[in-house]
Amino acid sequence: MSDDLFRPLFVPDAFREVVGGRAWLGAMLEAEGALAVAEAHAGLIPHEAAEVIASCCDVERFDPEEIGRSGRAAGNPVPALVKVLTAAVSEVSEEAARHVHKGATSQDITDNAAMLVARRALDLILSEVDGIASACARLAEEHRGTVMPGRTLMQQALPVTFGLKAAGWLVPVLEARRRLMEVRAGGLAAQLGGAAGTLASLGDAGLLVLEEFALELELPEPVIPWHTNRTRIVGIADALSLLAGVLENISEDVILMAQTEVGEVAEPAGGGRGGSSTLPHKRNPILSVTAVASCRRVRDLARTLLGAMVQEHERAAGAWHVEWEALSEVLALTGGAASAVREVTEGLEVRPERMRENLGVTDGLLLAENVTTVASRKLGRLEAHELVKAASHRTFENESSLRDEILAEPALSDVLSPEEIDAALDPQSYLGSAEAFVDRTLALYRKEVNP
Repeated sequence: MSDDLFRPLFVPDAFREVVGGRAWLGAMLEAEGALAVAEAHAGLIPHEAAEVIASCCDVERFDPEEIGRSGRAAGNPVPALVKVLTAAVSEVSEEAARHVHKGATSQDITDNAAMLVARRALDLILSEVDGIASACARLAEEHRGTVMPGRTLMQQALPVTFGLKAAGWLVPVLEARRRLMEVRAGGLAAQLGGAAGTLASLGDAGLLVLEEFALELELPEPVIPWHTNRTRIVGIADALSLLAGVLENISEDVILMAQTEVGEVAEPAGGGRGGSSTLPHKRNPILSVTAVASCRRVRDLARTLLGAMVQEHERAAGAWHVEWEALSEVLALTGGAASAVREVTEGLEVRPERMRENLGVTDGLLLAENVTTVASRKLGRLEAHELVKAASHRTFENESSLRDEILAEPALSDVLSPEEIDAALDPQSYLGSAEAFVDRTLALYRKEVNP
C-alpha cells in the first residue's frame, strides 16, 4: 500500500488520524473497558476488576500493526488484542484478567469501534460542512446581484447572478448536512450480542449489560444485536456519498469557471499550490481537482459497503470483513474533499469584471429570449419567436451582433425602438427571481445553521 505517498494528497492529517489503525485500536479498547464497567454495574464482575481492566485499555500500550499481524490467524484483530490486553491486566490483577472480554464476541468489539470511529469522523466532517455553508452563504449575499452568464449543456443560456450560483451550492450542502446530522444523532448504535446474538453467556443479565454498555459508550441502545443487519454502516456510507456528490458538483463548477478562456473565478493561491512541473504560468484549481478525485472514490466505496450488506445467517462469512477499510476510506476521503472545498469556498477569488465581459461573448444572443418576449407583446409569440430566431442565425452567419440584425429586420425594427432593443439586451434587466431565490436560500441558512 502507498498510504504514505498518495493519501496525504487527498486526506488531511486530522482525517487520516481519526480513521487510522491507532484510532480503531483505541476505539476497540474503549469498548473493552466499557464492557467491563457495564458488567460491574450489572453485578457480573467485581468493580475492582472493571477498574483494572479499564485502566489498562490505554492505546499507547499497544502496537496496532503488531496486533493486526497477529490477527491474521483469526481473520480480525480482536483475539490478538484480547490476548495482549489480558496479559497487561494480569500484571496488575490475576483476578481482573479472568473477566476481560467477558460475554462479547470479536464482532461486538469491532462494530462498536466502527461506530466510535464513524462518530468522531462525522464530527470533523460536519465542522468542514459548516464552514462550506458559511462560505457559500457569504458568497451568495455578497454577489446577490453580480451578473454572469448562466450555462446549460455547457453553452451560455441566460444571465444569472453569481449569488444565485452560490445559493445553488448552498442548498444541497444544507440538505447533505441535514442527512449527516440524522445519521450522527440516530443512525449509530452500540453492538453487543455475543457469539450468535443471544448474550447467552451473560445469563439473565444480558439486557442490563447491554443497557449499561450503551450508556458507557454514549451510543444508542439497539433493539436487538445487528451482526448481520448492516443498515447502519450503509446509512453512513449513503450520507457520505450524498455529501460527496454535492462537493463534487461545487468542485466541477469551480474547475469550469476557472478555465483560462472563462476566468470568472480562481482558487486561493499560495504556497506553490496549483503549480505545474513543466508550465510555470499554470494556476491549476488543484483543490477542486483533488476533491473531485476523492468524491469519485467515495461513490465506489459506498457501493462496496452496499454490496457487503448481504450476510449469512447470524454472522457473515467475509462480507463483514470488507467493511473495515472501506468505511475508514469513505470517511477519510469525504473529509478530505470537504476540507478542500471549504478552503476553496472560503478563499475563492471572484472576478465580476470577467463575468461581465463573458456576457458579451455572444453579441447579444444571451438575451434573445428577452427580445422575443418584448416583441411578442406586439407581434404575437410565434411570429416574434421566428423573427428573433432568424436574426440569431444571421448573427452567427454574419459575425455581427443581435442588435444590428434586429435593427436590420423591418418586421422587428418597425415595432421595437432602438431604446427598447437596448433595454431588452441589458442582462441586468432579465434576472427574473434570481435575487429573491438568493434571499430565500439565505433565510434557510440562517434558520438551519446560523439562527
